[in-house]
Amino acid sequence: MSTRWRGRLGAGGAALVLAGSLLSCGDGSAAAGTPTLNWYVNPDNGGQQRIAEQCSADSGGAYRIEVSILPSDAAQQREQLMRRLAGNDTSIDMMSLDPVFVPETSEAGFLEPIPEDLQQELSAGVVQGAVQGASWKGELVAAPFWANTQLLWYRRSVAEAAGLDTTRPVTWEQLIEAAQSQDTAIGVQGQRAESMTVWVNAMIASAGGEVIENPDAKGPDIRLGIDSDAGRAAADVMRALAEAGVTGPGVDNRDEAATANLFQQGGAAFMVNWPFVYAQGKSAAEGGTMDRAVFDDYGWTTYPAMDAGTPAAPPLGGIDIGVSAFSENPDLAFDAVRCIVSQENQAAYMVSDGNPAALESVYDDPEVQEAYPMYDAIRTSLQAAAPRPQTAYYNEVSQGIADQWQPVTSVGEQTPQESQEYIEQVLRGEKLL
Repeated sequence: MSTRWRGRLGAGGAALVLAGSLLSCGDGSAAAGTPTLNWYVNPDNGGQQRIAEQCSADSGGAYRIEVSILPSDAAQQREQLMRRLAGNDTSIDMMSLDPVFVPETSEAGFLEPIPEDLQQELSAGVVQGAVQGASWKGELVAAPFWANTQLLWYRRSVAEAAGLDTTRPVTWEQLIEAAQSQDTAIGVQGQRAESMTVWVNAMIASAGGEVIENPDAKGPDIRLGIDSDAGRAAADVMRALAEAGVTGPGVDNRDEAATANLFQQGGAAFMVNWPFVYAQGKSAAEGGTMDRAVFDDYGWTTYPAMDAGTPAAPPLGGIDIGVSAFSENPDLAFDAVRCIVSQENQAAYMVSDGNPAALESVYDDPEVQEAYPMYDAIRTSLQAAAPRPQTAYYNEVSQGIADQWQPVTSVGEQTPQESQEYIEQVLRGEKLL
């Protein structure tokens, strides 16, 4: 690769540059005879566009990558891609996929199989959770690009005043006690959306359970692990948060962005969220919309544990790059994928767009360490992270969880059983979402 592209836009992994209908980027023309590869991407700070331009230049005229922006909402991204792929649309060569949609896309036959030697190359040095999230039925079917995870964020001064030892794993119980003692809130995402599934899955996995116990099974045969000791432990945490009065205002309508704003404005001294919040806070401090002393008070550690004796299994997010089964240039597309997910591009993308790399070696990059001083906590978290349920029926399972575990104040001891029965009825075709 040639000299790394640079640019620090600072809004992090949740920042959006475009949303809605597909917008094609690029200069609108291609050198005569140069194949064009269309890469459908999730909205970001423009980092994927810059990678496309860099890889196009580095290909020496072998190909030119054009970028098309998908909607900002993950469900809308899935819907748009699936409609095109179901129609054997040859206009898609590569696509940025949320890991939760990798099994469905692969099971439908929409992904070009990755050659065995390339599978090994694309998974070498990648954090295990990201490899698992990009695999289906024991094979890597997409290339890990970036691998997000959630951390526990806190105001250092408040944690110290509460006597909370953040040098050791913190449990949800300790966190609730600290928030109560300081009359503050814990920022969590209680919206009836994907963020609710992220939270529930992380707690169940941290308690040693699995939302789906046989992910390869067909819908009616799927065994759910929600109505379990682990599921009841997750419900107990939600109930404890609500009963302690530490969820903060508007919890049932709060997503990651709203939680970050609550923390930034002092409405909560603790929160669980993705690393984009650091870049957002830094930008606010530099822009004068937040006191610099507040930003300097930011602290971080790994995700809360369910109990002191069991390490947490933090949420896993990110993006994988898949090659369409209907691409007219699959070999060139795989060459482009190798370039996109290179160590250099992953490091530059993390610095510019705030999205953590899937390659462990990136966290040794001095520029990454300077831009994200919590790099070691992110790496540690990714090593322990647990993917959301891997199944071709993810949409049904995720929506079922979001419907049944919300509002947060209504979650009780019957929620795991009731939500499992509801999802099982949906999977058997007895009930509609």
